[in-house]
Amino acid sequence: MTHYAMVIDLNTCVGCNACMAACAMENQTPVWKNKWRTYVHDKEIGTAEDIHRRFFPRLCNHCDNPPCMSVCPTGATHKMENGIVLVDEETCMGCGACAMACPYDARYAVTYSDVRQGREFFGEEAYRRTRPSMDKCNFCAQRVLNGRKPACVETCVGSARQFGDLDNPDDPVTKMVASGTARPLMAHLGTQPNVYYVDDLKRRG
Repeated sequence: MTHYAMVIDLNTCVGCNACMAACAMENQTPVWKNKWRTYVHDKEIGTAEDIHRRFFPRLCNHCDNPPCMSVCPTGATHKMENGIVLVDEETCMGCGACAMACPYDARYAVTYSDVRQGREFFGEEAYRRTRPSMDKCNFCAQRVLNGRKPACVETCVGSARQFGDLDNPDDPVTKMVASGTARPLMAHLGTQPNVYYVDDLKRRG
């Protein structure tokens, strides 16, 4: 079996937003209304003389226990055997229940207006979306299934993002997770996320 996960090193991320640009072009996200499958928060941590700037990439966490899936009334949100959580555009009714259930703020709606604008922005023949639906990161499943890395991982100039298989004990991602070097976000919620973060500041404080 394969169980995909991503590790993001906050000590290495430089906030260049190349991941956002690569994802937008690969997955044709509605950038005209500032909606992204992955985005980078710019945060300041600390007080007074001890302030550190942190760039904090966010995306769908592809949870093993995804609350978005349990509230979806049509079954459009579903998991692949490899752990990737997907949205079936043809089945999704765009109700937004998944977005409200997601604690990671990882989902947004693509509207009829977005579909029209997408055809203009990306080109009539190139644009793949045909109807409105909810949208989110899919770990670039279309690339992964062909043996490639997600666009954000492949583009990251500082190699802050790593993508791997948790079922492979020799995978660097598995080793970082097993050692506790990489930790999930909001693990106390019981969602069992598969995006992990490395942050030396957090470990020190």
